[in-house]
Amino acid sequence: MRRTATTDDSLESGRTYAHILRVNLFNFFNLTLFAVGAILVIFGRYNDALITVSAGGVGTIINTWQEIRAKRQLEQITLLVRPTAQVVRDGREQTVDAAHLVEGDLIHLHAGDQALVDGVVTGNGVAEMDEALLTGESELVRKGEGDRLFSGSFCVSGDLHYRADAVGAESYAGQLTAAARTFTPTSTPLQQQVAFIIRLLMILTAFMALIFYIGGFIRDLNFLQNVEASAVLIGLIPYGLFLTINLAYVLGAIKLARAGAVVQQTNAVESLHYVDVLCMDKTGTLTTNSLQMDDLAPLGAATLDDARRLLGDFAHSTSDDNATILAIRQELPGVQHCLADEVRFASVRKWSGLAFAEEGEQGIFALGAPEVLLPNLSSEFDGPTLQQQIAEWSDQGLRVLLFARNQETTVLHNGQGAALPLLQPLGLIGLRDELRPYAGDILQQFAELGVQIKIISGDSPQTVAALARQTALHGARGFTGAELERMSPAEFEQAAEEGAIFGRITPEQKARLVTALRHHGHYVAMIGDGVNDILALKKAQLGIAMQSGSSATRNVADMVLLNDSYAALAPALAAGKQVINGITNATLLLLARAFTYAFAIIGVLMVGLPFPFEPAQAGITAITVGLPSFFLTLWARPQAKVEPLLAALVRFVLPVALWSMLIGVALYTFVYFRTSAALTNPFIPPEVIARFEHYTGLTYQVDQHFGLTATRILTQTALSVFLSLNGLALILFLEPPTSWLASWRSVSEDRRPTWLTIALVGLLIVSLYVPFIANYLGFMPPFPPIWRDILVSLALWILGLHLFWRKRWFDRLLMVTAKNEGEGADGQGADGLLPKDSEYTPPPDYGG
Repeated sequence: MRRTATTDDSLESGRTYAHILRVNLFNFFNLTLFAVGAILVIFGRYNDALITVSAGGVGTIINTWQEIRAKRQLEQITLLVRPTAQVVRDGREQTVDAAHLVEGDLIHLHAGDQALVDGVVTGNGVAEMDEALLTGESELVRKGEGDRLFSGSFCVSGDLHYRADAVGAESYAGQLTAAARTFTPTSTPLQQQVAFIIRLLMILTAFMALIFYIGGFIRDLNFLQNVEASAVLIGLIPYGLFLTINLAYVLGAIKLARAGAVVQQTNAVESLHYVDVLCMDKTGTLTTNSLQMDDLAPLGAATLDDARRLLGDFAHSTSDDNATILAIRQELPGVQHCLADEVRFASVRKWSGLAFAEEGEQGIFALGAPEVLLPNLSSEFDGPTLQQQIAEWSDQGLRVLLFARNQETTVLHNGQGAALPLLQPLGLIGLRDELRPYAGDILQQFAELGVQIKIISGDSPQTVAALARQTALHGARGFTGAELERMSPAEFEQAAEEGAIFGRITPEQKARLVTALRHHGHYVAMIGDGVNDILALKKAQLGIAMQSGSSATRNVADMVLLNDSYAALAPALAAGKQVINGITNATLLLLARAFTYAFAIIGVLMVGLPFPFEPAQAGITAITVGLPSFFLTLWARPQAKVEPLLAALVRFVLPVALWSMLIGVALYTFVYFRTSAALTNPFIPPEVIARFEHYTGLTYQVDQHFGLTATRILTQTALSVFLSLNGLALILFLEPPTSWLASWRSVSEDRRPTWLTIALVGLLIVSLYVPFIANYLGFMPPFPPIWRDILVSLALWILGLHLFWRKRWFDRLLMVTAKNEGEGADGQGADGLLPKDSEYTPPPDYGG
């Protein structure tokens, strides 16, 4: 029975729905939360268990939804570019979907086709195959009858039939396509920094838990109290931060889809922000794939009429249909001759040839890059005139080709492959190609942002340089592939760093250039469209493909520009900046909350008071952190500058956490001792006793723990309300509506964060006075004196943070000095955190 590929496996993005759900449900964080929740259920703490387990459940739902969405998006893209093959069945050639190929099929492979299955060449057909995807070698491999053909290779020239003997998952094509479309996100710098901070918090939490257990053993705490404390400590780890990052990526990808770009790796939206070197191919990428024949200059003994007639015959006789041949056919008439031999054009060879066997037209003709054909020209030819014409046309931005012949032979192949004899020049052809729409403007915008532009092309450096003058490159240094080949590894890396125009570059050299730039610490993006760009796209940190490019190029790219339009890159830049700012805002809120609660626990335990939180009380963070993080990500300002995350951890999170701990512990201690003293007063008003009995579930003068429990609940409520208001106030520091609050970030014209803060404060207060919600969260409505203490503490806290950032007290304490005291390009300070007219000297730029 013949093996078949009739399933739709080719459309799968690599992971099944069950696998996605299993990985997200049974991760380390969820297993820990579920275990704590089970223990809480055993002890009858059902509300606490529900909140603890819900934290993991919500994360699982959001993460699973995101990954399923990415899976479906990749499958839709794969469906749009699903490959087909020409198969001879029942005596006729027909188009067959790749998934329906079977062993024994006779497949007809044309130039430009990818071999989708493995097999053996049959018949007299001959082709040159590019196996760069398989071996990494750019040399073409000639295939004839009896030779083995591997899927994943591309037919560059020629035409043959081969018999399939390995299909589906067993073939190279199946493996390569699966690898290209599998959703395998790579970590961006921001993701790496977030992961580092999460690990830091996990270590801090582990040490806190160990110390608490030791202390609990000494103080003879019961097992349930240890479990409750464990649930609170686990909640300090902001695993929801990854959900926020995914949300930001999804929002950015949706915006880019509307602008005309398909994002296959969602974090590519963020990656574009870090790019400081943009490498790009020229033909089909920087320029359109259509050419126009601009001029023809006869050479040697050939007249203009002879050159036009022979070139026209060459163009109408070749089986090539590339842009060069189409431009010549459009300009010149010609006669189709019978061919004795043919070598089709290939980027690594940079010439094509025909052998005519007809009487009167016998001989071979070659068309290709001048520097490639010049060594084969007869010695009596006047070279300086030719070089002068090439230089003149190249300076005008024309692509220059040399046309030559040999009338004494009809052989284009020897035992080692394609080869040329001595040639007589017939003429120089000048072809003109144009920049793609928006390409010049977008590249200029990248250059103004400090991004280095490097054009890496198979064309001559002079032609590339002339075209580059229409972009942001002026007077750029150039290198040829031949020059790079002669360099040592150190010289090669230096050339990659210093050069901006690279001509006559092979696919392997493109990949080496990208690798060298990455070794120099650059964040590299590569834009390409052809098979010769695949290796470089894979090496780059951000690969961008054109829609009209090969399917293999689209498969390995992180982003695909629809309709080959650069117009999508402008919104991509803004979206990348917005993603960074949104994630940074959400991260600062989440980390400030985590470190604040961690330091508050440490501070309260240091003064010898009861554990300050219960697991159920963590539910209030949905109001104070969850919703603000979501909306700040949604409303992020693309134009706002932000500090690198690790620097912001020192300058933003630590001052907030330490100052909150100091004020919060003082408030907690004051309320605790005052309430404890009041509950021992024999003249407690009856309505107060009734209120305490309602929220504690205890009976006054019956339950011996009434006073202790009531004091603990009221004190925990006071501290939680204070910290919740702190978290909401941070929104106003991140998106300040007034200059007084612009101590950390410049004034925002967007008033939505301010209204959100007011609304969430109202929601918080309402939650405290709705019995069902208050009971569920383990709170009780604060008495007026408690509100007074909270508000005074909050005012002191806000004033303290204002001074911390305005007066740079924390920077001076850490002996941090500014590296840049100048003004930013947008009228902000050196680090862009404050408006130019601020009385506050901008804080230092930490790079990144």
